[in-house]
Amino acid sequence: MARYMDAGTLSTMRRPDTRWAASHVSSPRLRSLLVLSLDAVMITGALCAALLLRFGWMQPERWQVALVHVLPLLLAVRLGTLVWFGMHRWSYRRAGLSEAGRLIAANLVASLAFEALRFLFLQDRVPRGVVATEFLFTTALLGAHRFAPRLVRQWHLDRRRARACDAQRALIVGAGSAGDLLQRDLLRTPQSPWHVVGFVDDDRAKHGTHLNGKPVLGPIGALPELVRKHRVAQVLIAIPRLPPERIGRILEQCRDQGVRFKFIPASFVYLDKRITSAMLHDLSPEHLLPREAITFDREETRRLVTGRRILVTGGAGSIGSEIARQVAELEPASLILVDINENELYLLVRQLQERHPKLDVSALIGDIRDLDRMMRVGREHAPQYVFHAAAHKHVPLMEDAPEEAIKNNVFGTLNVALMAEACGVERFVLISTDKAVHPTSVMGASKRLAEMVIRDVAARSRTAFTAVRFGNVLGSAGSVVPIFKQQIQRGGPVTVTHPDCTRYFMTIPEAVGLVMLSGLGGYGELCILDMGDPVRISELAENTITLAGLVPGRDIPIVYTGLRPGEKLEETLLSEEEERTQQVRNHIKVARSPAPPPDFQTRLTQLERAARNGNVAAVIRVMRSLIPTYTPARPTDDADAQPRDAR
Repeated sequence: MARYMDAGTLSTMRRPDTRWAASHVSSPRLRSLLVLSLDAVMITGALCAALLLRFGWMQPERWQVALVHVLPLLLAVRLGTLVWFGMHRWSYRRAGLSEAGRLIAANLVASLAFEALRFLFLQDRVPRGVVATEFLFTTALLGAHRFAPRLVRQWHLDRRRARACDAQRALIVGAGSAGDLLQRDLLRTPQSPWHVVGFVDDDRAKHGTHLNGKPVLGPIGALPELVRKHRVAQVLIAIPRLPPERIGRILEQCRDQGVRFKFIPASFVYLDKRITSAMLHDLSPEHLLPREAITFDREETRRLVTGRRILVTGGAGSIGSEIARQVAELEPASLILVDINENELYLLVRQLQERHPKLDVSALIGDIRDLDRMMRVGREHAPQYVFHAAAHKHVPLMEDAPEEAIKNNVFGTLNVALMAEACGVERFVLISTDKAVHPTSVMGASKRLAEMVIRDVAARSRTAFTAVRFGNVLGSAGSVVPIFKQQIQRGGPVTVTHPDCTRYFMTIPEAVGLVMLSGLGGYGELCILDMGDPVRISELAENTITLAGLVPGRDIPIVYTGLRPGEKLEETLLSEEEERTQQVRNHIKVARSPAPPPDFQTRLTQLERAARNGNVAAVIRVMRSLIPTYTPARPTDDADAQPRDAR
């Protein structure tokens, strides 16, 4: 009984599927028949209209009789030609200029064919004026039949979007091919949140013209006035290769308008006819660097990485995790990630395993200050390359705990370097900072000492050691842009240390590309990316507020807090000695640092003892003796010479 019921149920389930399939197959044919039927009606109407225009309402009797023979021939020729050109299979939503051209060509061919057949087979010739007029009327009617529904639908959607209470009025920057394709997509997307009021473009020949029914209102420089006049809330930048300085100028012009910005990335230029609103990205401060983004030869990096065993310390941090992601893409033999942050390390490894199921990845909990642990990691995994990204990097925190900066940044680096030497690592790359040049902070001084440590180890090792100096990395954990965004989300204020404070900036992809190419390419012992001109932090804060659709100073105040201990107004990338030895390769500056002093090991022992005992004054004193250009943020005295535990 159960089997019978199952069979019956199955049979009833199948029948609707069969009927649906049949109707699905026949619906295109029915659609084509309906299209051709409408075409036949319009062709008949066009011929009658042409005769009326030629002879008026008092038609000669012989033409009334001849119409009985002429009309069937005309319908047969025109409908047959339309089928031959594929005009019976028509997409009312997607047809464009090329389809309009095919329709005109089909009608022209049909008129020529009709004229030839009428000359051969019909005794009564239709006047050529009637034939020409019928061609024009037929082309117009068939075009209206095919394109009017789309135009009406687009007009209706545009009106409905304009009336919607949540629709944002938008201006498109760029009336070129990208702007054209973007506007087309917005017109046919009912869910689009934007009602485009027009375009702006610097090409004067386009001013006053229309693109997809929207006017080109003027040059880009007129944006502020047009934003006010048309109550615009969103600016859509459809010039994929617009230079960063031009984007910055647009932001500056619109700073008091409270508008948001989106743009089409340059990576989508190659898509050409497939640009859609889904490709629009939020404009962010990373796109406002006063220079073009630097890209590195991926194939060269692939040749360096593929098939190698690679270890990354600080693998869960912003830079370390991005290095791990980039390395994973390049098919290493194995990837070993070391960090003390177990939660972030766990999440990163899961992400890597999901994206690269065949990747041999190891997540190791470890403290770089533990030499025995580092040695065990080296012996067990035998890495060929080491990226040393683990470090304490926050300037104010390290001013309050100099001994911890020394333990981690100096002696942690020494431990990893000793492991690399002992285990026969081929290349060791240290992530350093521009704050190591003429340091005024404990963090900067500790990173300068880390550079000296690997230089000292390199003197007696077969491992190739390279230090890579970064500027500020946009988007990294604890950097200014994420902090600004958090402050803006809370309603402000945005805090900036000083109105004249400047910094060098680089993006995370640039930082990782620099590390991998310069560190593994054997360029030299000290590498720095050519980061162009430094950026004013106050300007970066204003741009971040503007990108959030708010007005700096009105919606979000900017408060200047003063330089914190250890901070400088501006950074330098190279010291005077390093400047004299610099070279430039592929946007990479390559320099040679001064050698450590002869008694470096002795002073390093003194520094290690002072840090272990918590003797801040001794730590500062030894650092100053090792780095003559180091200027401590605050003076130390004899009272500070005792360990912290004794206070």
